[in-house]
Amino acid sequence: MTAQLNPRGDVAVLVPAAGAGVRLGPGRPKALRLLAGEPLLVHAVRRLAAAPSVHTIVVAAPVAEVTAVRELLTPVAPVIVVPGGAERQASVAAALAAVPAGPSIILVHDAARALTPSELVESVAAAVRAGQDAVIPVLPVVDTIKEVGAGEVVLGTVDRSALRAVQTPQGFRRAVLSAAHAAAGDPLTDDAGLVEKQGVSVSCVPGSEYALKITRPFDLALAEHLLATGG
Repeated sequence: MTAQLNPRGDVAVLVPAAGAGVRLGPGRPKALRLLAGEPLLVHAVRRLAAAPSVHTIVVAAPVAEVTAVRELLTPVAPVIVVPGGAERQASVAAALAAVPAGPSIILVHDAARALTPSELVESVAAAVRAGQDAVIPVLPVVDTIKEVGAGEVVLGTVDRSALRAVQTPQGFRRAVLSAAHAAAGDPLTDDAGLVEKQGVSVSCVPGSEYALKITRPFDLALAEHLLATGG
């Protein structure tokens, strides 16, 4: 099976899926934990593949699970599966190196955001296509935020009007992301942070409540509820 989805698409999506996910408790790597009977990665890839502009999906899997992940995803969508690294940045770099010639837009997406709608994928890609170098989906911060010092003493209240909670997929012009990873020093968990270090401006588009990150058992329960109610 070819690893190409839409031959006319201009987007490649990288899915770093090699993390352990210790906050979900002991067990398989986080991307392979079950949500409503299917691994998080399956849910995520299915939604990515439904986005019309996606040409290629590259998954960076745990080294010991590469064959299993390839077999798992074959019935879902044509994907490229590569061994991931010890850190997220290494996994993204490995996936980026496997993108074939063609796509000029690169999205990086967390498998843990398994319910991200394909419409958000298209929204991020469209913003890059319109001329932005780097784009992130965001939601307003709704909680009161306190700065806390030693002894858990409150130092002050942070103005949340300028704060945003960042989601994925994050989108980049291919050359911008490639240059950022080539120049990367200390590993970061956020690709937008890498391009920011290169002086590149990062723009925002509205995120989605369904793009929640499944990190804790509570998140998993919430995602199961959303699925059961049509999410």
